Amino acid sequence: MNYLVGDVQGCADALERLLAEIGFSPSRDRLVLVGDLVNRGPASLAVLRRVAAFGDAATCLLGNHDLHLLAVAHGVRRVYRGDTFGDVLASPDLAAWLEWLAHCRLAHLECGWLCVHAGVVPQWDTAQTLALAAEVVALLSGPDLGAFLRVMYGNDPNRWDDTLGGADRWRFVVNVLTRIRFCTDDGTLDFKSKEGAAGAPPDHRPWFDVPGRRTQGQPMAFGHWSTLGLIERPDLLAIDTGCVWGGALTAVRVDGGRRDVVQVRCEQAQRPGAWT
Repeated sequence: MNYLVGDVQGCADALERLLAEIGFSPSRDRLVLVGDLVNRGPASLAVLRRVAAFGDAATCLLGNHDLHLLAVAHGVRRVYRGDTFGDVLASPDLAAWLEWLAHCRLAHLECGWLCVHAGVVPQWDTAQTLALAAEVVALLSGPDLGAFLRVMYGNDPNRWDDTLGGADRWRFVVNVLTRIRFCTDDGTLDFKSKEGAAGAPPDHRPWFDVPGRRTQGQPMAFGHWSTLGLIERPDLLAIDTGCVWGGALTAVRVDGGRRDVVQVRCEQAQRPGAWT
């Protein structure tokens, strides 16, 4: 059985209960976790240990919080007041965990579903999304990780152009795959609003509702946007259901034409922090 799992964010207890609820067995089943494994919850290290132990039975995508951990550990960003991945930073195996995270993916195709942490811009189709994600992962897992992390942050450019190169290209790809919520119909990004779908800024809409986006018809699953709640359409799954904010952790079975949704409640109640 193949399950897609929403943002865990250090909520190891909720993850354990979810795995028990679906009867997950790494010898038989597969998981795709859509990013933000760490931060805000109380047990980021326990989450990493659990999912890494599954080996090839679990595919983990990188979210903005996972990238933030990499940047902090490499001295590129400071620890924010709301950050809760100190258990990872204090681990004697920190170097191994950073290496493991750096080899995680930014996009993945599972049972016909294109999985990303946040979303895509209307100009990208499935093949381009996977190719651009692979470009960035090659940088993250390469010898120049520190240099890449130093140019990864910023909101410009805010619109895709096939001629983009170097730091501008990579920064835009990271911003789309890990941060996008709203954009205009021409793909111009907005990074200020974190409201639900009804809170779009003027002339913007949720990225998945842009008319004519090139991934239209491609089943897509994503997390990142907890204020949306669960969205379950024939070709769209929004599965960040606010576990760390006192909501639920969600898994959706997607193999064999099935669409079983399984949720466990989480008692965590954290406040949003920087770069959520």
